[in-house]
Amino acid sequence: MNRNVVFTFFLFCFVTICRGSGTDIALDAKATLLHRIDSLNLLIYTCLLTLTVLTIWVFKHRRVSWLHETGLAVIYGLIVGAIIRYAGSTNHITHINVNPEPGTTYNLSVPPDMLRFHFPASLPITPGDSPIANKTYAYSFRGEIVNVEQNEIDLKATFDPEIFFNIILPPIIFHAGYCLKRKYFFRNLGAILTFAMVGTALSALVIGALMYGCVQLMPASLASSFTFLDTLYFGALISPTDPLTVLAIFSQLKVDVNLYAMIFGESVLNDAVALVLSGAIQNYETRYSHDGGFEISGFLGAIGDFIGIFSLSLLVGALMGCLTALMTKFTHVRDWPLLESALFVLMSYAAFLIAEVCELTGVVAVLFCGICQAHYTYNNLSSDSRNRTKQLFELLNFLAENFIFTYIGVSMFTFPKHHFDPWFIIAGFITSMLGRAVNIYPLSFLLNLGRKPPIPVNFQHMLFFSGLRGAMSFALAIRNTVSEARQAMLTTTSMIVIATVVLQGGAATHALDYLRIPTGQGSNEESEALPYRDPPDIGLGLRNLHAQGAFYQIHS
Repeated sequence: MNRNVVFTFFLFCFVTICRGSGTDIALDAKATLLHRIDSLNLLIYTCLLTLTVLTIWVFKHRRVSWLHETGLAVIYGLIVGAIIRYAGSTNHITHINVNPEPGTTYNLSVPPDMLRFHFPASLPITPGDSPIANKTYAYSFRGEIVNVEQNEIDLKATFDPEIFFNIILPPIIFHAGYCLKRKYFFRNLGAILTFAMVGTALSALVIGALMYGCVQLMPASLASSFTFLDTLYFGALISPTDPLTVLAIFSQLKVDVNLYAMIFGESVLNDAVALVLSGAIQNYETRYSHDGGFEISGFLGAIGDFIGIFSLSLLVGALMGCLTALMTKFTHVRDWPLLESALFVLMSYAAFLIAEVCELTGVVAVLFCGICQAHYTYNNLSSDSRNRTKQLFELLNFLAENFIFTYIGVSMFTFPKHHFDPWFIIAGFITSMLGRAVNIYPLSFLLNLGRKPPIPVNFQHMLFFSGLRGAMSFALAIRNTVSEARQAMLTTTSMIVIATVVLQGGAATHALDYLRIPTGQGSNEESEALPYRDPPDIGLGLRNLHAQGAFYQIHS
């Protein structure tokens, strides 16, 4: 009898505990499912990058020069994005429609950062279950919903835009500064600064003005969502160039070092200029333009913000680079190369974060930090740390660049905030080319008035042709996609990036031949500045190199 009572008591306790833990078990199952989807998402991008690397090897082995690795990454991303978009998934997102209570005050243009969903205590829904406890769940802001039936894979295939700015972009920008060769950069510094600073600002203004005129001719539904500041912001984000494909071909064919230095130097600096310029436009809109009109004081204030933010960001990066140089010079940390390399990487990344925390521009800071690290710190490092840091940032740059271009392709199908307007897209293509032309030809004419030797006409055409758009334009466009105007900007920017990388990048070799630009003149010192060390293309390089020299370059 006592045994039956004890058994019944323990059975009752066991059933009660199981009923009480039913909610936790369900939550654990959902967390496991989300973990599997996250792993699948990362596996997709890992496989894409692996496929890109293998295809690059095949292309190099077969001496294929009409398509660069960034173009491959975009094409593979488009294919996988289409599969994810149209293959379908059974894991649809569960949702509850929530409406604000009467009298609740909130700003529709700037939604709340978090929603607290309160579940009051209640009786169990199913007889025999435990009562539902009083709980509150928090939901963070993701943005406006376009497709309510979006599945888990579509959602997880899109990343938070801040990941691009805080994780993906810093190693790309730092590598550009760290591997910059000073000899030819400073020899062409006047032209580089003119194209990168004056030319980028002029291009943004021309594109913004032309796009505003084009938008006014479009349907009223789209025209009403654009202001002049919106089109000016589009001009700022589409002006920076990313001629990675062209520069890789230049390194293979040993193109004139001055042309290489101007294209590479401009692309290094105009990313930073475009980021600060877009921030100045946003500051003008929020701090100075109260009624939507033009104000002289606000315009001068925006210029002051541009100069001040750029200068202070440069100072932060330079100070962090010099501080790292002093630490490596006057300490014995070089006796432990692993610690020395870790200190180098952390101090460099700290420059980016300090600038961002101080409401400056981390991209400018990490760029000039890389330049100072190469100029001052590099000579203080041990031989192991020199090799390790160069190879580490070369690898990070390669992976980050290809990941961004892969993601651009995937997001064309999976990102829910695209707005396809054919007239806006066509206008974006035309005005971006006109803006690039205004950047190159008038400024080249002015530079040639006092430059010895002048910039030849065929070099000017190649500078114009090298205006591929890339990572910075996409990162600026995807950062804010709340309004219809910003969604149209993202779609147009993505298509411009894809078209320029695949088409212009693939035609770079033919452009060199058509423009009769001499090759086989680059020095080994300058070629080290390249982000990728591609072996020379035998089929193309032997036309302008002696056979013995080409053979030595390949096997050395």
